[in-house]
Amino acid sequence: MSSRLVLLGSKGGPAIRPGGPWPTSSLLQIGGRTVVVDCGLGVTRGLTDAGVALKTLDLIVITHLHSDHVLELGPLIHTAWTAGLSQPVRVYGPTGTRAYWQGFLQSMAFDIEIRIVDEGRPDLRMLVEVIEFSEGEIFSENGLTLSALRVDHPPVTDCFALRFDDAEGSVVFSSDTAYFPPLADFAKGADILVHEAMLAEGVDRLVARTGNGSRLKEHLLASHSFAEQAAAIAAAAGVGRLVLHHLIPADDPEISEAHWIAAARKNWAGALTIATDGLVVKIADDSSA
Repeated sequence: MSSRLVLLGSKGGPAIRPGGPWPTSSLLQIGGRTVVVDCGLGVTRGLTDAGVALKTLDLIVITHLHSDHVLELGPLIHTAWTAGLSQPVRVYGPTGTRAYWQGFLQSMAFDIEIRIVDEGRPDLRMLVEVIEFSEGEIFSENGLTLSALRVDHPPVTDCFALRFDDAEGSVVFSSDTAYFPPLADFAKGADILVHEAMLAEGVDRLVARTGNGSRLKEHLLASHSFAEQAAAIAAAAGVGRLVLHHLIPADDPEISEAHWIAAARKNWAGALTIATDGLVVKIADDSSA
């Protein structure tokens, strides 16, 4: 299995619209592991479209509990179970992830129990281990290390950037965050920085289209990073490639890839990728798109 990053869902926020992209989720295949980072709506289809057999689901990491990052966590695991999952799955997430999983199991108790009896499936409740984490090293095993850094995403306090280090490369996910200079040290020297990004010219149109008016705009400006700021973090960190992800807005017909590139180029001259659903980025390979 060659190392790769697949951007399964590329938009920021939970809403989906006709013809638009899916909310945030990513696939990271590194060091022989298959890792799902965040589980926004559409993650299950995204994984299968990327050629991943759901019954091989191994490791899931949730950055924070906003719905566009966790809504399909339960359905993904349940669907993998119906597709033949019989090996243990570990889920790492912030405080509250275990309560989410227990609530999902309770909501699906009828279906789970009847499939165990009627179809001879293993007990899904026994297959999944949820481990809640905070800052620092989360695990290190078989050459792969995962670390977390608390970032600035008010009013959510348990929101974490993630860093995966392996002999095959290093990948950092910013998670959702306002401009946060300590992230540059956390991402220092990584092959890939996957950083959320927002375009100023799209914010007012997005707010008008979505509703909630000034309150939504206030949240966006306080809790997210502009593309120029993501680029500044990448430059300070000296990463190999910047991937703009969790795009806000991602489905504005007046905004093209060229707009994102122009914003990032104000502070970043290196390798650059603008996320789209299903896009594959090779790790430690500057020839990737």
